[in-house]
Amino acid sequence: MKVLFNVNEVIEKIKQGKKLLLAGDENLLRQLPAGEWIAGTIPYFMAEEGGLETRDQLFVTELPSYISDIKIKKYTAESVANVYNDAPRNGFSVIIIPAFSPTHLAFALNAPHYPNFATSQLIGWISGVHLDELAEQKPKIACGEKAEILEDGAIVMHIELPATKYADLDIINIFTQGKGDTITFPADGFKATEAEINGEKMNFADYLTAKKIDTRLPLVADYCGAMINTSFRGIDQQQKYVTFYAPVFKGIEYKIAAPIDDYITAFMKQLPQDETARIFFSCNCILNYVYSELAGKKTGEVMGPITFGEIAYQLLNQTLAYISIKDLE
Repeated sequence: MKVLFNVNEVIEKIKQGKKLLLAGDENLLRQLPAGEWIAGTIPYFMAEEGGLETRDQLFVTELPSYISDIKIKKYTAESVANVYNDAPRNGFSVIIIPAFSPTHLAFALNAPHYPNFATSQLIGWISGVHLDELAEQKPKIACGEKAEILEDGAIVMHIELPATKYADLDIINIFTQGKGDTITFPADGFKATEAEINGEKMNFADYLTAKKIDTRLPLVADYCGAMINTSFRGIDQQQKYVTFYAPVFKGIEYKIAAPIDDYITAFMKQLPQDETARIFFSCNCILNYVYSELAGKKTGEVMGPITFGEIAYQLLNQTLAYISIKDLE
């Protein structure tokens, strides 16, 4: 299935009135006319030929013709709390937020407390930039209605499904809790100085260094049987703190993930083999792409942008999120 298109092909789709979810380089997004589309910046993808990096093509997810009712809405760091209230009665919503923006931080910390949290299907991703340009470029999102590019906020496409169909949101997380220490934190946040290790207070940077922890492995918390990852961003040895790509939460028990020998094999074991044909949209984490060397490798038939964070109701890390459209039986 073709998922990558050049900018002229995408312009033609927009002119034809197609409803599109897009991902690609900022320069390409700036060339697009107004229309029924939303987008985020990223140059990494899982495509038909496998994992790849390109600034010359856009990843396109086209809504099926039976979807007639959509609403595109912009949110701020404050108003994104209404995202579940605004969701369609039968359908789902796709959200894109720029990495490291105020809205990214607000959503990551507060989504589980939003009114009607997880009462409707919310999938999406955190936009990013080329890893070599993190210091120079800001991740962006784009609202197709006015063809505008934004550095902050959230762009959401609320998608109503016909009564004969329903949406089914799921994740694939190949990581499980390891058998090591139990770790808790005294406060919510993207940064931690102290942690309790098996009940004993320690400087977390010192702990990771002394234990020679492989920070390519995330922290994993068990939320009633669902394994949720928090990925390490870095250790500041001078200032003695640790940063994360998603927040840790006070009182939650974390463990360092068990090592993975073969990412592709572990992933394929978890993917429902009869599901792929019905997957409408999926996204996978940039850390999985880098740490597992996914460039040129295929993850079955599952394709989508490689992102700076995945959203399945709330912010996730090192996870594949996907949503399927199914027929009511």
